[in-house]
Amino acid sequence: MPSAVVLQHLVSGLYAITPDEQNTAELLRKVRLALLGGARILQYRNKTATAALRLKQAQALRELTREFAVPLIVNDDTALAQQADADGVHLGGVDGSVVDARAVLDGSKLIGVSCYNRLPLAQDAVRQGADYVAFGSFFASTVKPGGVVATPDLLRQARRELNVPIVAIGGITPQNGAQLLEAGADALAVISAVFAAPDIKGAAKEFFNLFEQGKAA
Repeated sequence: MPSAVVLQHLVSGLYAITPDEQNTAELLRKVRLALLGGARILQYRNKTATAALRLKQAQALRELTREFAVPLIVNDDTALAQQADADGVHLGGVDGSVVDARAVLDGSKLIGVSCYNRLPLAQDAVRQGADYVAFGSFFASTVKPGGVVATPDLLRQARRELNVPIVAIGGITPQNGAQLLEAGADALAVISAVFAAPDIKGAAKEFFNLFEQGKAA
């Protein structure tokens, strides 16, 4: 596991999550714009692609994120993360344990865990060796409209009790994200507010500026 100082640097800022995009060239175009706008970490997520396409896209994103010195995390699939030499994997509630993922990935790789609105789940993940935890949804989400609801108070409690970076996800925009940063989130995970925007680079820049303003406050 990376040190706490390294983790705080790696898992912070705009955490961009890719949309379901079948066209690899178009996916790379969109992600490049998000990275140019200031995304600090990228998660590859494609729920509709075949296994062969996911590998192709993950490998292509691996090269692109290296160009920007940004960590690449693979959603749900530890084996794919290993195949693509990604920087880590993000596990959902039914995607296996941190211990199992660590047995596949070496100690330098990041393992994140979705903990929804359940602090005990996050505490258990950290005990198992998770490098960061994610909570949400904080606001109505077009990607997961029926998701559980998390609150800023959960972030405050998690910030007091956990010593790993905390990611907030779910319907987050530059307008509503500030309250989550104030409550203790280190990173804001976003799909639609960046990749569905008419100006992807500009949308990412808005999030980047939000974090810069937080540092200055």
